[in-house]
Amino acid sequence: MTGGPVHGTWEPRPAARWEDGFVSGNGRHGALVFGDPDEDRVIVTHHTLVRPNGSENARPPRLAAELPALQDRLLAGDLTAAEDFTDGRPLQWVQPFHPAFQTRLRRPAGPRGRYRRSVDFTTGESLAECTGWTSRVFVSRADDVIVQHVTAPDLEISLDHRLPGAPAGLAVGHGAVLTADGALLTLRARYPGSDRAYTGTTLVVVNGGRTELALPGLRVTGAESALLLTRVRRHTGPLDVTAEQRALTDLCAGRSYDDLLDRHLAGHRTAYQRATLDLHADPAERALPGSELLKSPHSTALLERLFAAGRYHLLSSSGLNPPRLPGLWTGDWDTAWSGAFTNDANVNLQTASAAAAALPEVTEALASLIHRQTKDWQDNARAVFGARGAVAPAHTDGESGHAYHFSREYPLHLWTAGADWLLKPLVDHDEIRGEHDPRTAAALAEVARFYEDFLTRTDDEGHVVVVPSYSPENRPANASWGAINAAMDLSAARHALLTAAAYHPGTPDADRWRALADRLPPHRINADGALAEWARPGLDDTYDHRHLSHLYAVWPLDEINPHDTPHLASAAHRALQLRGAENDSAHGHLHHALIAARLRDGHRVAHALANVLEGDFFHASLMSAHYPKRDVYNADAAHALPAVLIEALVHSTPDRLVLFPALPTALPSGELRGIRTRFGAELDLAWGPDGARAVLKPHRTHRIEVLTSTGDARPLDLVAGEDHVLTPGAW
Repeated sequence: MTGGPVHGTWEPRPAARWEDGFVSGNGRHGALVFGDPDEDRVIVTHHTLVRPNGSENARPPRLAAELPALQDRLLAGDLTAAEDFTDGRPLQWVQPFHPAFQTRLRRPAGPRGRYRRSVDFTTGESLAECTGWTSRVFVSRADDVIVQHVTAPDLEISLDHRLPGAPAGLAVGHGAVLTADGALLTLRARYPGSDRAYTGTTLVVVNGGRTELALPGLRVTGAESALLLTRVRRHTGPLDVTAEQRALTDLCAGRSYDDLLDRHLAGHRTAYQRATLDLHADPAERALPGSELLKSPHSTALLERLFAAGRYHLLSSSGLNPPRLPGLWTGDWDTAWSGAFTNDANVNLQTASAAAAALPEVTEALASLIHRQTKDWQDNARAVFGARGAVAPAHTDGESGHAYHFSREYPLHLWTAGADWLLKPLVDHDEIRGEHDPRTAAALAEVARFYEDFLTRTDDEGHVVVVPSYSPENRPANASWGAINAAMDLSAARHALLTAAAYHPGTPDADRWRALADRLPPHRINADGALAEWARPGLDDTYDHRHLSHLYAVWPLDEINPHDTPHLASAAHRALQLRGAENDSAHGHLHHALIAARLRDGHRVAHALANVLEGDFFHASLMSAHYPKRDVYNADAAHALPAVLIEALVHSTPDRLVLFPALPTALPSGELRGIRTRFGAELDLAWGPDGARAVLKPHRTHRIEVLTSTGDARPLDLVAGEDHVLTPGAW
């Protein structure tokens, strides 16, 4: 443990709260592991588990016929006009994410002896052990199953749906049968007032001893060990449990726990080990349990472990979908904000490190969600705006991509920047690979077509006007939420049109899209010298807000940066200085840090990090909370923190490498390895009191510009397959 960063964490006692349970996942199934020797519990989750709430068939409001009148009123100066742009429906949340059930393994009470539980990030395995008992759990990427191995002579095993917030009307049926291959436990739950249900199936294979039914579960006596394989399926109508049993039996036939783990490691370990951060932390601090390390918020060992945990949690929650607000995990049916994919900030913040930190699995999970919902995005464009193309919703449950979650205070159906915002990580991924994904090209074309149909109004200077326009989830100080020319909308439209043109070179479409992008108005600098959140003159800024959507041009776009647009970068920096933290949401602090890193303000990066590290945002599991004092389980901080550290150390564009743009003084030395750049090279970076060294391993031949923290810029010719070493003398 003293030779480098710790790729795992541990605790000296079982989890008393589900929030402190160690997590494992394969991007479909998730497991929250308590590690209690007397009553071991594993909460089972799955990305598809969302409770019907009446929104299953909800559609976007049909408002297109009323759009011209709204635009007329807004352009005429009616600053509250958009409040009437609705079909009168009440606020409808997306279907809420919920846990499935928990596996319970009770053993006779007895002395525990020395106890320890841990999770190994390199394997995804949670281990708990004490005298006479061990429990090992992982979620297989290879076989899509939760695997648990327990050594204890006597056990009572059951599946229990009774978790906090479970609806009283949940219709639950249990099954338990003994077979020649072991024992099969089932739990079927049908949602109240719905034909939709989910079924959990657990195959129990006992080594030695005696197994007998003890409904609703099993009783095992005198055994050496028990192996449990668990899957859950959400379905409409009956599920063929026999087929599920046969699949689990075939998977288990002739295979031990270690065999199943080996099958899983090829996918998980390979992905996790691609990138590492070593801050040369104190070995004694590296050896501490996570709960103790969290008491030292200025410790480099803490940053190392949170970087490692963040990449582990992000990988584990990404597969069928990218992470939800709580990642892939919850132990409560009343998950905050429906446990949704919140697109107007949180999804992109959580996945911000995917490209640079070498986790294409995460980007592919985001792409999977986007491409499944493209038709719904097209419905949004037609219904609300009468346009071709695609408009993304601000919230989704993973099933529907329709924009139906909106209200007077949150007119999210007016948000047109979402498609570009969500597609930006896919574009970054293509830049790293050096080729265009045809699916991304098609999606970008849809977004560009929307802007062709939507951007039809002009101002007195001939610029097209984004009207109505919405800056999530803020409003001008002197107007209502639906306004004109929000900075994010301008940047998103410009970026989408130009990027779509780049993906379709030499076509008439590309020429039209570039011409339309050129007609968008410039950003405005307000009387405070700050980049205005609304470029329309007369709309005043509201500074104290958790979202920083108006600085989209800085991060994740490179439209505004200190090297190419120093005047706008200065105004963006002033806007960042004026921005308040509002309710201290973790995503607000780390969004602030990401923008500060692009603006090369290491002090502000460090301050934003300190707000999170000193604010008691992390549970013992190293999963995070939305608010200080571990209030509301939420993955934003856990998943976004690695991106902040990377952006402070290195930033790349397709033609530029920026080294140490915002290195905090609290990180005097370290090594960052395995980073992917958008010009197609891997990067290893080391720094310390004696200098710095960067090694580039390019996959394609290309000329780039190298910038350092001093602002010096030099060209560098990279040749595919030839390592290039940068030292201070070479800069």
